[in-house]
Amino acid sequence: MIHRRHLLALGATSLAAPAMAQGSFPDRPVRLVVAFPPGGPTDVVARILAERMARELGQAIVVENRGGANGNIAAEVVAKAEPDGYTLLYNTSSIVISRALYRRLSYDLLKDFAPVSLTAASPLALVVNPAAPPRTPAEFVAWLRANPGKLSYSSGGVGNISHLVTFLVLNHIGGEAVHVPYRGTAAALTDTAAGNVQFTSDTVVTALPVIQEGRVRAIAVSSAERSPLLPEVPTMGEAGLTPPGFDLGAWQGILAPARTPPAAITRLNAAMAVTLADADVRARLAAQGAKPTGGSAADYAAYIQSEIGLWTKVVADSGATAE
Repeated sequence: MIHRRHLLALGATSLAAPAMAQGSFPDRPVRLVVAFPPGGPTDVVARILAERMARELGQAIVVENRGGANGNIAAEVVAKAEPDGYTLLYNTSSIVISRALYRRLSYDLLKDFAPVSLTAASPLALVVNPAAPPRTPAEFVAWLRANPGKLSYSSGGVGNISHLVTFLVLNHIGGEAVHVPYRGTAAALTDTAAGNVQFTSDTVVTALPVIQEGRVRAIAVSSAERSPLLPEVPTMGEAGLTPPGFDLGAWQGILAPARTPPAAITRLNAAMAVTLADADVRARLAAQGAKPTGGSAADYAAYIQSEIGLWTKVVADSGATAE
């Protein structure tokens, strides 16, 4: 059964790093490198968090967008940065998927980064073109089974989470459809609305306006609980599109370069904990369809390990590869 694992409380790993006086960090602005373009859902959430976190740290956080290559360009920049806590990566689950998807990467997720904190998670919505027959998950399953190989679905690219979540649904229900990858989920959603493909998966917050306009119809969401933004739409688990308890989405977090001083990691993690507990921040995240997560740096390290096991298997089962 594939489901979201509970975070594990593990002891922090000892790192050989320069000593840092208590309370001396940070004493200048921090750079937060976002692995995706400005204006997208990841960028919006990152900026909400950076604004409040900067107040807590007493220093500006400068958001720098380095989109491209499924987040790998930004990851390479931060992996090679000075390990002093002043350059951080705002990453998504794509960094774990890339580890399984790409044959060669210029960085090593486990060796080149120090986890700071999980931040938020955004579920995906499975949507169909409104001219398609299905209005319920049961009708979606029947439609797929009645048309093996005749229907198509779009995604944000081979190995993108929008591809892999849809793949997991098809694999579970025994459905067969043609995968049409795009350069990003925006085009994939647009072509589903236009009827050039029949269905797709995208984050709830991205799909919501298109759903509300009636240009696509929501069938199910990928979280374990229904989304407050789409309360009438069942979860994939309760709808039988996946195993019960299924809980997958586009999670986000912050990583620092390996060998960053533990005192800096601790300070950054504490600032994020305060940020995620802020009522205004939580309300703004909810409006973006994002659920605050958080936890210790050790929690995030354990979570990454569990996600590597999950996505390595999913990518292998899907046959997806990228150069």
